Amino acid sequence: MTDARTRPPTLLAVFAHPDDEAFSVGGTLTHYARRGVRVVVACATRGEAGKITVPGMTVDDLGAQREQELRDACRALEIEEPVFLGFHDSGRFERTRHDDPLALMNASVLDVEARVRDVIAQLEPDVLVTFDPHGGYGHIDHLQIHRAATAAYFSSGHLPGGGPQRLYYTALTAAAAQGLSRMGQDLDPQLYGVSDGTVAVRMDVRAYAGNKKAALAAHGTQMGEQSLMGRMSAEERQAMETQMLGVEHFSLGGTRTALPAFPLRGLFEGLKDLDTLDA
Repeated sequence: MTDARTRPPTLLAVFAHPDDEAFSVGGTLTHYARRGVRVVVACATRGEAGKITVPGMTVDDLGAQREQELRDACRALEIEEPVFLGFHDSGRFERTRHDDPLALMNASVLDVEARVRDVIAQLEPDVLVTFDPHGGYGHIDHLQIHRAATAAYFSSGHLPGGGPQRLYYTALTAAAAQGLSRMGQDLDPQLYGVSDGTVAVRMDVRAYAGNKKAALAAHGTQMGEQSLMGRMSAEERQAMETQMLGVEHFSLGGTRTALPAFPLRGLFEGLKDLDTLDA
């Protein structure tokens, strides 16, 4: 392992599809990148089975298009180029790819874990971030990557570097789940939303609203008039943007170090030689 005092602090965010990073953690990623943290997104798929939400738009290769959209979004967030794990988007509803052996929902979770662990071995992140146990809103690919990334956090403790020191999950508050439910997602706030006492970190990301908006806009095929946000009324969209662009929430999935407090000031608080990142 490279000496922790000379290598840059590193945050690895592991998600399923291009655009997952922008919604739940985009502001946090920019926040830490501006503080000298190496920030990398590992994406399990290229979003091949996504739904084009721009009326009249045709795309020859949706996977290639969405891969480029994620690269553009990462630039907007001021972070490094993304890493792709090589699985296929499982899709949803009529687009579900039941017969695709590489679809994330059909892959062995142990195989996905091994891919994530390889990235951990290469990057030696101090902090790992992934989906919560409900996958945000229950998407099967989100659930798969949650299970695989969580397993990789624990099994990576045997790596020479000892693995990431902290594991965090994106946390949907009950109020946020209620808001999404009103806007077309059928989410039980008591199931998908976490209690206030479950939130380990509240990141104020208002300063990075411009980055987050640009990252969301980069995912053009997914943010058109027929998308969830595109179908919202002006009032609903304003409420969603206020919520999304103001605070990002995280729950604690695991730690290899003692916690100095709870809740924490930030994702790196209490980690050796990295406390100043959250001062």
